[in-house]
Order: sequence, then structure tokens, then C-alpha cells
Amino acid sequence: MPRTVPLANVRNIGIMAHIDAGKTTCSERILFYSGKNYKLGEVHEGGATMDYMVQEQERGITITSAATAVTWKDHQISLIDTPGHVDFTAEVERSLRVLDGAIALFCAVGGVQPQTEQVWRQSEKYEVPKLCMINKMDRVGADFFGVIEEIRNELGGNPVPMVYPIGQGEDFAGVVDLLAMRALTFDEASKGVKIIEGDIPADILEDCRRLHTEMMEKAAEQDDALMEKYLGGEALTLDEIKMGLRKGTVGRALVPTYCGTAFKNKGVQPLLDGVISFLPSPLDAGAIHSADNPELMRTPDDTAPFSALAFKILSDKHMGKITFIRIYSGTLKVGTPILNSTLGAEARIGRLFRMHASRQEALEEAYAGDIVAVVGLAKTRTGDTICDIAHPIVLESIEFPAPVISIAIRPASRNDNEKLGTSLHALAQEDPTFVVRYDQETGETVISGMGELHLEIIVDRLRREFGVNCEVGKPEVAYRETIRHMVDGEYKHVKQSGGRGQYAHVCLRLEPQDPGHGFAFINEVKGGVIPNEYIPAVEKGVIKAMESGPCGGFPVVDVKVVVHFGSYHEVDSNEFAFIECARQCFKNLFMKGNPQLLEPIMSVEVAVPEDYMGAATGSICQRRGRVEGMDEKAGSKLVHGFVPLGEMFGYSNTIRTLTQGRGTFTMTFERYEGVPYELAEQIIEKRKKEGKVR
Repeated sequence: MPRTVPLANVRNIGIMAHIDAGKTTCSERILFYSGKNYKLGEVHEGGATMDYMVQEQERGITITSAATAVTWKDHQISLIDTPGHVDFTAEVERSLRVLDGAIALFCAVGGVQPQTEQVWRQSEKYEVPKLCMINKMDRVGADFFGVIEEIRNELGGNPVPMVYPIGQGEDFAGVVDLLAMRALTFDEASKGVKIIEGDIPADILEDCRRLHTEMMEKAAEQDDALMEKYLGGEALTLDEIKMGLRKGTVGRALVPTYCGTAFKNKGVQPLLDGVISFLPSPLDAGAIHSADNPELMRTPDDTAPFSALAFKILSDKHMGKITFIRIYSGTLKVGTPILNSTLGAEARIGRLFRMHASRQEALEEAYAGDIVAVVGLAKTRTGDTICDIAHPIVLESIEFPAPVISIAIRPASRNDNEKLGTSLHALAQEDPTFVVRYDQETGETVISGMGELHLEIIVDRLRREFGVNCEVGKPEVAYRETIRHMVDGEYKHVKQSGGRGQYAHVCLRLEPQDPGHGFAFINEVKGGVIPNEYIPAVEKGVIKAMESGPCGGFPVVDVKVVVHFGSYHEVDSNEFAFIECARQCFKNLFMKGNPQLLEPIMSVEVAVPEDYMGAATGSICQRRGRVEGMDEKAGSKLVHGFVPLGEMFGYSNTIRTLTQGRGTFTMTFERYEGVPYELAEQIIEKRKKEGKVR
């Protein structure tokens, strides 16, 4: 069956924003106006199509990114609705990795909020072109041009207003299309389906003309031929303005900006027009290169060798493991044998779907540019490349942040014991920021994630979806260990117990690295004093020691290890001896390098009425926090600060109590910092009593 939509008419986009900016409501309106849904689903009623998980419906938030596909004016739009909560940042990360464009959604009252900055940074990392949609224009305090200034000043974007609001707050009636210079209002009886065109109201006509001229100038700046025509005194045609704006948007020099209120059904159709007019198709996105050979590439062409990236895994009780893939080149048919080039494993495509949130539409084949789901890739993980067996390529994978919080979990009964292991494995496959490990010393299963809510959802899913009764311990912070001074030394591992013994001798130098630089292993051995075949064993021993640091049993980070001398024995030296020797040498030297415990520091923003400013700042200071600044937005006072994660447990209840339920807060991971000496001693002592320090 041939492709139904030309590749130039395909758009792969996501909606990203701070929590509660209206992403899911906007997605629901896109489904409704495109004819995909015939009724409106509301988040607050638990009826949103894209929030299909029970946990999402109960909490009124998006937890997992949901994919769908709609048709708008002969264009196929694959849409991913991403979460706004910081605990589910991995969903945003993996979606942006495979998307060609994005809609950045803003609350017209809240403007640029902490998580907005995070998702904007993520989109810039993957060089994703964007449109902006300033939502909730019907709310009291809405300020379209105020938010545009924030986007320009705080995010470094270059927003170009494509519409002008007709009224704001309760008076918001519609928008002026600044391209066509026509007023658009949205018929309430038809839920906004019917759009009424008219003349621009006289009181805003001059402002609209000025913005139209500015838009023309920005379009002309993107193309030499257009600039020459414009400087020659000629006005650009509508198509020329669109061409210039599209070039600027695809090149990430411009961000076309719209406004409306998705909840009140106003302003969504112009946004959809903007998606097809300005955001890139897979052809605009261009070829994708191999991660390990920049000269090897795949072009977005149905006839090219097949290549795709697995970006999301789902466990379905009926179909088993579902793998979401973005196809970059070639055609994929049901039953086709493929290669997982990341793992070097072959598999066969069992079934192929286009997803509509939790529902599936069966396909026989899919093409370059498509985002689809497949069944049959049992070994494939998030970030793996799948490709044509005869034309292997490995695409760049996806990097995810490390977990910052852990809890111990145990089955409630013996019957739940086996189910717990398999269920945790399935959840860990779905979510790369959810990590499961078994602590040999304490006999506990420890699960780690991005925050309290993240782990709360995991435990809830274990009980409901997988039918596992389990008990959980108190949350624990994911501390790290490092050194502050360079240290050099040696260790000899000698064991003789009759017959063949063990001998290894290594000299290591440990050096602190700048925060965030991770681990580096350097081989400076000369003259073969340690044979090359044993150098990997030395590195393996060091890595083994770093998994559970000598201070508190936490992972070691930001250390460079140099092996520069040693010796071996012709008979008694072996790989195991050098692993054990390097492990012990590292542990001994680490304790001499002025070791330090590190803790995750969170960037916290507290929003409170003015009367409670003192209580908010006091609550941050009481938690070993630093207040960095205060400002005002939408009638609320905002307190910005940095607070250790270990002090933030239960803070939501605290701030509600202090402000009579009127205060809220958001926090995002910022960096690791050293733990104060006395507190570090207490943490280490507690770990020793629990038997967690080896």
C-alpha cells in the first residue's frame, strides 16, 4: 500500500510546557478540530483521550507521553503530548529526541515558569524548531505581550506574534490573524468549529499594522532575495512572508507565537495552520548521521535502507512489549526481519501500529518520517537503533538524567515475591530514569527515580496494573561521593594457599574532576610492567570499587584514575587478581584523598500571596536552603532558592499549612554540592549501622 501523504506534508511535533499550562487540553482540541475525536475530552473530568492511565485521570496530570496522529489540511501530524512535571522529564527528553518540531505552551498568567525553562533547554539541546502558544487568555491577569517579553528575555527566544488578542482575561473574544490582517472569532454554539472572519476592531488596528510590518521585516531578514525586494520599497506578498518565516523557524532564528484559550475553544485552528506552515517536515530536518561514523548517514527517503530509533517502551497485558519507533529512512513491513544494531541482535516485526493514545490502528507498512509502534522486539531498549540487516547503522542514543531519590521495596507475602521482580523489570524497561537494584549486604530491593511523585506512581502501578502487594520504606536521597585532593599510591594483592597463587601489583593516581565531568580512566603504564591484557581488569576493578564508595556506600563520581606503574607474575597473575588489586588500591587511596559526600541540590520556586512571603522564605532557610531572589507574577509573590533534596520531603504539606492552602511550589534538579561535615558524618554513621558500607 503506497504512502497516502507526501513526506513534505508530514509533521512530527510535541507539546511541551510547565505543569498545568494546558498541554493536554490543547491536545484534546487538536484531536477534536481535526476530526480525530467527535467529542471534547476534559482533563478535570478525567475524560482526556491523551491522559489514558488511571493515575493520570485521578491526578489530572500527564505522566507518560502519549502519541497520536491527525490530519489537518492534507497534512499528517504525529502529535506527542508530554508531561510537565519535573519527575517525568525523561518523557520529554525521549520525545524531543525523535521530533522535528514542538509547540511550547505558556500560561498567559504564569508566563515562563521553572519547568518551561527546563523543557526549552531540552528542545535546544536537540535543536528542535518551535512555535509558541500562549494559552489561558481568558484568565484574569492574562498578558500576551508580557509573556512574549519573558520568552525573549528569559529563554533567549525570538518570538514573532502571528496573532493579536482581541481583548484579554474575561473580555477575550478572539484573535487577529496578523498575516491575513483579519479578525477571527470562534462560534461558541459549535464549540469553536465555526470561525467568523471580520474587520479588525478600530482600537487595535494601528497596533496590528505595526506588528504586520515587523513580521514582514523579520521574514525579509531570513532571505537575501526577500531583503533586496523589501529594501527596494516593495511589500512582500503573503506567500513570501510565509516563506521567510518558515525559513527562520526551521533555522531556529524565529519562533512564531500564537495565543488563545484551548479550554474555551478559541485560537487552536490558527495554531494548527502555523504547524503546517512553519514547522519542518522530515525533509527539512534532513539526513541523520551515524553516532560512530559521521560520514555514514540516512536520508528521509522511502527507498533508502531502513533505519529507526526506539524511543519508548510500553508493557501491555494483552500484547506484551510494545516499542515506539521513529523511522528515519526506508520502509518497514510486517514480518520484516530487522537488526538491532546497538545490541547486534536480529528480530522480526510481528505487528505494526499507529497509536492513538491507548488505542491501536493496525498497519501493514510504515514509511520514512512515521512514528509508529511495533510488537516483536523483545530485546530492544529505549535508545536502541533498529535497521536493515544488510545496511547496519547505529544512530545517536538518548541520554537520561540519573535518579535522585530511592526507596526500599519488599513484597507483602511470599506469593508476591516472584511477581515483584518481573513487574519491576517491566517498569524499568519502560522508564530509563527508574532504576532497580538488589543490595546484597542488606538483602533489600531498592528502587530509584526522579522524585517522590515518580516513585509514588511506580508503586501505585505495581499494585494496580501488576497486582503486586508491596511495602515501601522511607525515601532516601541519592548521595554521591568524590575526592577533593590528588592522591597517589600502590597496592599488592598476594595470595598463596598451596598450588597456584594470586599476584597483582598496581600503582594508581586519583585526581578530582570538575563537577559533572564523571569518570575517566587513563593508562600511563610503560615498558610492559603490567601487560596490556590486564589493563582492562584494572579498570574493571576501579569501576567495581566506585559502585559502592568507601565512605557511605554511595556511587563515586567525578574522579580521574591513572594507572602508571605495577608488576606481575608469570604464573600467579590473572585477570581476577588485578580486578581485586585495583579495587582495594582505589578504596585505600580514596580515603586519603579528602573524600566528600555530595547531595542533590534542587532549584525551588515557591508561589505565595504577599502576606505569606516571610513564611515562604523562612521555610526555605530552615531547610538549609539559600534564597536567591524574589519577584512578582500574576498577583503572587515568587521566592526563588536552592534547597538540598533531602530537606524537601513533605514540603508540599508544610507550605500548604503555612499559607492556609494558598501556596504552591515547583522544584527541578540543579546540581550536586558537598554535604556539611557534621551532617555527612551522621549519614555515614547511619549507613554503617544499617550495614550498607562495605
